[in-house]
Amino acid sequence: PELTKWKEFLDKLRHPLHKVTIGLIGKYIELQDAYKSILESFIHAGAMNDCKVQIVNVHSEFISDENVYEKLSGLDGLLVAPGFGFRGIEGKIIAVKYARENKLPFFGICLGMQMAAIEFARNTLGITGADSTEMQPDTANPVIDMMEEQKKITIKGGTMRLGSYPCVIKENTLAHQIYGCGAINERHRHRWEFNNKYLERFEQAGMIASGINPQTGLVEILELNNHPFFIGVQYHPELKSTVEKPQPIFVNFIKAAKNYKEHQVIVDPVHMRGEMSN
Repeated sequence: PELTKWKEFLDKLRHPLHKVTIGLIGKYIELQDAYKSILESFIHAGAMNDCKVQIVNVHSEFISDENVYEKLSGLDGLLVAPGFGFRGIEGKIIAVKYARENKLPFFGICLGMQMAAIEFARNTLGITGADSTEMQPDTANPVIDMMEEQKKITIKGGTMRLGSYPCVIKENTLAHQIYGCGAINERHRHRWEFNNKYLERFEQAGMIASGINPQTGLVEILELNNHPFFIGVQYHPELKSTVEKPQPIFVNFIKAAKNYKEHQVIVDPVHMRGEMSN
């Protein structure tokens, strides 16, 4: 058998030259198998970057405005994980805000992308009550709404948008830089999507839809154009990562985390809290 790439992977895994600390923000922290594919993808991407990836699990249900600095200040990158339901949602939104404002490398998957959209709508666009109809069915501003084809479904079992779908990537974007091409296919598992009624306002303020499904217009990728690395995807890129072909977003996310760690300015926490209170 041809084991060259496998041996190269093992060598990098066992003898990393660097180390980064990534915060995994989720609501199933007590059930680590829920994030198994994400954790494996970090191993693949870490080896690709000659880097050990240390994961810090942060339960989103216990993140608040008061303790977010304490919980997240030592990180080199932040991944907001997928999930369902309202539990821990506000904590995820607070974590996204921290990453956006502090230029911390950010990666949101599925629900993580949706939380990034809601945070941006609330805190940058000033859209009062911006939310998802998954959590607030009667919200006046459904930035995230159920997909049209899902609204007719009453018996939910096995009826989500599942499987591989195409995505067209805009040129001169972070997503295009990551993938190195204009068209990809990625795997999905969701019912809710970004509400395109708000897209023009988002893009005018700097959050760009850099990936679009060509058939439906579904927003597949959102990114900030004034941030070192801020990207959210509606699909599940972790499901295609392998030792020989690490998923490119994970690879570039770890690369961005390394760069952040090397160039970050260390701030005195006491001084920082004093400035915030003033």
